Amino acid sequence: MARKLGLSSMQRYANYEYGTNEPDLNMLKQIADLYDVTTDYLLGEDSASKWIARKDTTDLKDFLTAHVDSMTYGGEALTEEERQQVRVAMAVIFWE
Repeated sequence: MARKLGLSSMQRYANYEYGTNEPDLNMLKQIADLYDVTTDYLLGEDSASKWIARKDTTDLKDFLTAHVDSMTYGGEALTEEERQQVRVAMAVIFWE
């Protein structure tokens, strides 16, 4: 990583990783570019990687509602009861 960032020593990059030194803004941007994440992600402000833009996200509830008639399992259409079970399972997995 030190070489890829053009640093003169590996110790300088190690100090960033160990938290003994902090990179300047330019170096922070270079590190973010190398890892293909945002600077916000590196700073702990955003958990999404750079390739996930807000406009690309989909609300799961909206998605399930919009695709209720196209849900299948093993090629078989789900019954209304099964679709409701999927909604409940997703809510339990992600929100409870």
